[in-house]
Amino acid sequence: MDEHRQLHQISRTRALELLGSVSVGRIVFSHHALPAIRPVNHLVECGSIIVRATAGAAITSASRNGVVVAYEADSIDSDSHVGWSVIVLGTARLLTDDAAAARYRMLLQPWISGKADDVITISTDLVTGYEMVADEPADGLQRVPATS
Repeated sequence: MDEHRQLHQISRTRALELLGSVSVGRIVFSHHALPAIRPVNHLVECGSIIVRATAGAAITSASRNGVVVAYEADSIDSDSHVGWSVIVLGTARLLTDDAAAARYRMLLQPWISGKADDVITISTDLVTGYEMVADEPADGLQRVPATS
């Protein structure tokens, strides 16, 4: 591959903006003492990540008393190989405020069938984001694609 890429760390503010620009991510938590990863759709509001889950979901049970989780979302172009990735570490908690939960149920429609009445908030205690950008070669030379 002749193209060069650089990874740049981005600010917390930019990372949360990017996270809010996509609708799906992955929540990482412990389930029966093993790592579990689930894809979920989300929204970002007031510095928190909001997801919905079914009553029987493993993350719902874990979040009843608060559980530390990781949340990751990204957007990387498969052709140009540029894009971004954001990872959040925070505490997932089952939202118990009925009015707020009802509001989020209206705003966030699950992508899977079935009843997903539980609303989980994830704090954004530690936010790390990176953008992968195209860069000039280290030697400063312009690369010309080979012709056949």
